[in-house]
Amino acid sequence: MAPAHPDATPELISPRSSRVSAARRLARRNFRGKDRLFLAEGPQAVREGAAHRGDDGGATLVELFATVEAAERYADIVAEARAAGARVHLASEEVIADISTTVTPQGLVGVCRFLDTPFEDVLKARPRLVAVLAHVRDPGNAGTVLRCADAAGAEAVVLTDASVDLYNPKAVRASVGSLFHLPVAVGVPVEQAVAGLKNAGVRIVAADGAGEDDLDDQLDKGTMGGPTAWVFGNEAWGLPEETRALADAVVRVPIHGKAESLNLATAAAVCLYASARAQRASTGCRSVTDS
Repeated sequence: MAPAHPDATPELISPRSSRVSAARRLARRNFRGKDRLFLAEGPQAVREGAAHRGDDGGATLVELFATVEAAERYADIVAEARAAGARVHLASEEVIADISTTVTPQGLVGVCRFLDTPFEDVLKARPRLVAVLAHVRDPGNAGTVLRCADAAGAEAVVLTDASVDLYNPKAVRASVGSLFHLPVAVGVPVEQAVAGLKNAGVRIVAADGAGEDDLDDQLDKGTMGGPTAWVFGNEAWGLPEETRALADAVVRVPIHGKAESLNLATAAAVCLYASARAQRASTGCRSVTDS
């Protein structure tokens, strides 16, 4: 096997390196906000980061740390990172473990620029399907809902100011690269998010287990085919009354079996796909099992 990338920066053998220290501190929210940088771990996230470009055309991935083994195994990703202008460092496993926030690092850790989209730009795009995360505190749930929204074909995701940090490492991992695929607005007060979307002609539907409307009934009535923003609440206590009052409808996912409830990410997937199918009804809906 050929040597791995002889033109890369020499191996970083000390976790005390200034570059390693700068990357390691991005595990903390205050430093992410100060530097406007975040960590993307693993081959999928790094690949997506290397391919992504910001509104200014600049590369999102600015730096990559890779073990020698990972650089050889994922030579194509390292090449993409270098082609995007990222600074590539060959690193010891000790260094990768020091930077990584996972128990079993995969040997690749990227440093990426923030990529959230101004809420005004989301509205200008006249979206037809949006996921609004209001009071969602668990980063794994936030990232998974973002992934579901991406898979369902949503045009945007909005994280309100009461929700978890988009760039929390667990949220980034849970999105499995979807963070780089669709516009995400952050820090928007829920009242502002709802008002802006309504003014853009989007129907606001709050997802709540105690909702007076049933999702099946809404689909049967044909009310889900237009532009829709689903509002999802806190994992433990759902949506507060004042947020539900802002919605055009408060809808529950029907429970046909004996399960007490659905978790947030599962309910979000059901709701988003219901809207996606209704919106595509006139042109047909491709099954996820179709080739």
